[in-house]
Amino acid sequence: MDKQDVGPALGKIVSGIYILTAKHASNETGMLASWVQQAGFDPPAITVAIKKGRYVVDWITDGAPFVVNVLSDENKQMLAHFGKGFPEGDPAFESLLIRRSNQGIALLSSALAHIECQVISQLESSDHHIFLAEVVSGALQNEGTPMTHVRKNGFHY
Repeated sequence: MDKQDVGPALGKIVSGIYILTAKHASNETGMLASWVQQAGFDPPAITVAIKKGRYVVDWITDGAPFVVNVLSDENKQMLAHFGKGFPEGDPAFESLLIRRSNQGIALLSSALAHIECQVISQLESSDHHIFLAEVVSGALQNEGTPMTHVRKNGFHY
């Protein structure tokens, strides 16, 4: 494989920009996610890929709920807020308007939509954990256009 040829081609796979929110015991967090894809209609399902080494991977085990908050083009401030990441235990939602899902997980009020999910399966790639999750609820919260991202090179974010 010629990485100089493949990298730009892979980078043209368009991805959305999302904030994954999760809760584990009394801790909660949010993280920037771009590798989210619908993976089923009936029941509705999505896949989420999370880089190895992220502590949220330990929180999202089989059956663990999480929320995908779909960002709009109007949510650029969320990139700066969540893009830096949060050490485990640091408050991720200070100064943000949130609501709570039935499971108590943070829903970002300014997001375009939210999708509450429950992990049903997982597998590993060389550098990411890939979760298959059933969609258990969700709603469009605001009008707008989903934020998308095109990378220059498919070998890094």
